[in-house]
Amino acid sequence: MSAAVLVADLKSADMTLAARAGRVAKVAAEFADAVDRDARFPQEAVAVMREERLLGIQVPASHGGEGASLSEIAEVCSILGQACSASAMVFAMHQIKVSSLVEHGTDSAWHSGFMHELAARQLLVASATTEGGIGGNMRNSICAIEIDGETCRLTKDATVISYGAHADAIMVTSRAHETAAPGDQVMTVFRKGQYTLQKTVDWDTLGMRGTCSDGFLFKGEAPAEQVFPKPFAEIAAQSMLATSHLLWSAVWFGIAADAVLRAQAFVRAAARKSNGATPPGAARLAEASNMLQMLKANIQSGLKLYEAAKRDADQLSSMAFSIAMNNVKLSSSETILTIINQAMIICGIMGYKNGTPYSLGRHLRDAHSAQLMISNDRILGNTSTMLLIQKPDTSLFG
Repeated sequence: MSAAVLVADLKSADMTLAARAGRVAKVAAEFADAVDRDARFPQEAVAVMREERLLGIQVPASHGGEGASLSEIAEVCSILGQACSASAMVFAMHQIKVSSLVEHGTDSAWHSGFMHELAARQLLVASATTEGGIGGNMRNSICAIEIDGETCRLTKDATVISYGAHADAIMVTSRAHETAAPGDQVMTVFRKGQYTLQKTVDWDTLGMRGTCSDGFLFKGEAPAEQVFPKPFAEIAAQSMLATSHLLWSAVWFGIAADAVLRAQAFVRAAARKSNGATPPGAARLAEASNMLQMLKANIQSGLKLYEAAKRDADQLSSMAFSIAMNNVKLSSSETILTIINQAMIICGIMGYKNGTPYSLGRHLRDAHSAQLMISNDRILGNTSTMLLIQKPDTSLFG
């Protein structure tokens, strides 16, 4: 292909976010079963994410990105989720970490510079918030960062670092210093080459196998300026928890949406063979469609609430906002299982079998991770504590 033809193709390509996400999704879908079967990183899909320059879309235009809103990013997550849940989850978790940079790093020269580089080079960022001895409670740490002059050092027994072996940088939480309380935390960006990873736990799971969320003993040393200037409590409350619940929910919506599409295709095929008679699964398909619409409305409502809260620091840090975001996650993670189970019943043995156009085993296995990614029981416990103080929102338009 000549250079002139290549330039013409690029100019004629649809460069909207949806179109770019669609091109990634096409590749992701091609390798989704292999990624799941072999529990391997979705390298083909991530390579196209880089080619389409999707990894830096959230970075502000002033820092070399596109300033995409969280709603736009959630739409990309849902498109990818309909093709390959592992690819979608890697993209979502990366964007969750980028949100910490965008919302809390602009006042730091180093973090601002890193944002420029991330957008320019399409760097992939991972997260190390879980730790041996604390379970999944990311708001507590055992390890502590050591600040020695202009250098920081950290050793962490990270029980899970999703796609850690494939990342260009890892954001790691720790106690702020050796004598700090478990909840007095900071987060530090460590670039590849500034840390070592010694695998301690293999990621051999029921679903979400392609996220490659192995456990590692993390050892890092970097300039101390790479520690976020704001406490992790502020980062978590004002960006990380909300973006996690919303973007994960968008991925789960994508998984459920593809299950409904497969069920619809099955019912249509049955209708063509039934001489006009309504197939047995048609009523269940209507129920699944109804639940999918409710799931969509739940996520859209959460996204609108977050965008509004970003303009009001008090609201963003309020119990009412935290409860609302928790409820989005709880509802989304439970609803998708019901939707996909309905689709499985509709498709019957053809949905239960692997390798058919209606196969739903991977969808169902991946969906079971939703209630475990920040355990629903933990979230319910946190919400119940807040509700001892905070009155529930009972307004229809509040």
